[in-house]
Amino acid sequence: MQFEDLKLIEPILKALKEENYSEPTSIQEQAIPHILQNKDVLGSAQTGTGKTAAFAIPILQHLVRDRNTNGRRSIQALIITPTRELAIQIAESFSTYGRYTGIRNTVIFGGVSQKAQTDALRRGVDVLVATPGRLLDLMNQGHVSLKEISYIVLDEADRMLDMGFIHDIRKILAKLPTPRQSLFFSATMPNNIIELSRKILNNPVKVKVNPVSSTAETIQQYLYYTNRAAKKDLLLHILEDPAIDQVLLFSRTKHGANKISKILLKQGINAAAIHGDKAQNQRQKALKQFKEGEVRVLVATDIAARGIDIDKLRYVINYDIPNVAETYVHRIGRSGRAGEEGVAISLCEPEENAYVKDIEKLIKKRITRMDDNPFPQTERPMSDQEKKEFEKEKQRRKQEFFSSRKKNTGSGKDRRFSKKGKR
Repeated sequence: MQFEDLKLIEPILKALKEENYSEPTSIQEQAIPHILQNKDVLGSAQTGTGKTAAFAIPILQHLVRDRNTNGRRSIQALIITPTRELAIQIAESFSTYGRYTGIRNTVIFGGVSQKAQTDALRRGVDVLVATPGRLLDLMNQGHVSLKEISYIVLDEADRMLDMGFIHDIRKILAKLPTPRQSLFFSATMPNNIIELSRKILNNPVKVKVNPVSSTAETIQQYLYYTNRAAKKDLLLHILEDPAIDQVLLFSRTKHGANKISKILLKQGINAAAIHGDKAQNQRQKALKQFKEGEVRVLVATDIAARGIDIDKLRYVINYDIPNVAETYVHRIGRSGRAGEEGVAISLCEPEENAYVKDIEKLIKKRITRMDDNPFPQTERPMSDQEKKEFEKEKQRRKQEFFSSRKKNTGSGKDRRFSKKGKR
């Protein structure tokens, strides 16, 4: 099946084509037709299955159809998600898929000043992506009205309950109008989640997709334990090997992607960054140069890298370890395609050690540790600069350990790295 077969409007198809999306994932194929038919959906799906597009694309299409012609914008679609990071990613997805629709979205979350968020709300938005606490706070202050909501998405419902948001969720749901279309996604379906879904959904269609939990046998996985301040030096050390001729490198943030790209360029390594703040023509140019070998290192965020398909790409480097294990599987899966050999190298700082454990539980495999590491991880106290850099990260990382996992296996060899992790 192709996206064209899902009866999507041309502005959305155009955006998907620019992102190199051609075939929908399983959950997209299952859910989009039902959502377009205005049915409630109960989805069992985890991060990494493509579920954000599964609800964002049809909601955008609904909003284009329902567009208010008097020029006044009100919040018509509400997406509630448990963490700041997920909220930002979902908002970026709405911006990406809806770039030609004229639909406006904004994201609100706690831990930061609310002024920029309330200013955006005052200007008017069609789609609001929110974490429960900040949403309820701004509702109580009168900045958010849910009176005209037609579409509600409760995403990562089990994680929200695990994180103690159940009371906030109930208060928010009580303010929603009826009738409305409701979409409910959860990785697991324990009794309390089923009970909550019954209060939200009306005769829902059920869709279920298992997450990708295994890595290709042709991909070799290697891990360097280091400190944050030494990551850039370790990366440059790794790239001294001329055999590493083409690398897709992942950064957690847009700012980080820009910073890494500048560091590499300063060292004479051709690099380019792609992320959501880059213009579409800039991203396409960088990708074209990478595919043609003009750029050695393409630095990308997860949202910008979606849809990238590069034949015979061998090397993927995780400059930042993803805090959702399934994301790791998708990242490294961009190498080792069609039977080709691939190498995935991850650089792990102390606060990411727990993420490595989560990943190894998911893939049921111990990632090979590299012994010839000139910048090993130490237990020394962080410097003032490191503490400053971590301060923002801590706020959004501290509650990121609730993803459900499935297990699988993987194996294989690589010419450059031995089983013992020595070069």
